Amino acid sequence: MNTQAILTNPNLTKTEKIRQLLALGLTRRQVTDLTGGNYGFVQNVFAKYWPEQVRSRQNQAPQGFAFVAFNRRFGIEIEAYNVEKHTLASALREAGIDVAVEGYNHTTRAHWKIVTDGSLNGNNTFELVSPILEGQDGLNQLQTVCRVLKQKNAYINRSCGLHVHFDAEHIGLSHTKNLLINYSRFERVIDSFMPISRRAGNNGYCLSFASQLSRIESASTMNALCGVMHTRYYKVNLQAYLRHKTIEFRQHSGTIEFEKISNWVLFLHNLVEYSRNQRVENATFESLRSFQQDGVITYLNNRISELAA
Repeated sequence: MNTQAILTNPNLTKTEKIRQLLALGLTRRQVTDLTGGNYGFVQNVFAKYWPEQVRSRQNQAPQGFAFVAFNRRFGIEIEAYNVEKHTLASALREAGIDVAVEGYNHTTRAHWKIVTDGSLNGNNTFELVSPILEGQDGLNQLQTVCRVLKQKNAYINRSCGLHVHFDAEHIGLSHTKNLLINYSRFERVIDSFMPISRRAGNNGYCLSFASQLSRIESASTMNALCGVMHTRYYKVNLQAYLRHKTIEFRQHSGTIEFEKISNWVLFLHNLVEYSRNQRVENATFESLRSFQQDGVITYLNNRISELAA
């Protein structure tokens, strides 16, 4: 069966289509592009049916690191403008998304919420906040939300950001310290695939915390570590841990593009898993290859090229 026959066969599930396309010899990135742009889902199918290749890749990774399928609990905050809140809520409901328009609040809901945000510029500004999402199902829901935002002509500008929360209830002190130190050591690399407005200390809403590394190293409890990371406006926000038992990543620029969001989420997921018992010594783009999938590396390379143009 050729590529077109697989894609148009109504009797095949999405998973089976992906499996057969991979079996034809297509790369995961090619299959992702053919099946809707969800690299994480394709990666999970690949790991299920070709575990020996995943194990081979793991043997090349740092000792103690193993690639883990994306099954994490997470949350997303999308800042944007140009759509009236109730109009957006109606469109999201029509797409099957449970959502409510609310006043500004930090309460975690069981539904998506559209709230105000005084930091944003533009007409009809809003922040769209997810409930707790999980794994592939959560990414699928996020993809639907992004599609609706594009259909309703939501825009972003330099005042907008994208914030990602990861469940941190079972992440201990050592793991969190490793994560903060690794993120800081990779800061220049991460900056290279962010717009200039989100790099270094250029943005007061996502500040560098490189000056805090010695204090991070010295912290002896999670509460002490949160005290070191004393403002929620660092690129990695530990104040969210005190409020929600999450770690928030604030550096990414505003976007409604699912490809950008999903690759950033997967990048962060891999960094968190790598930080479980590893600290990077030589933080270069090349060293990312040891704990990021090929598709993520390809995306990041393309992003760096776009921003450098």
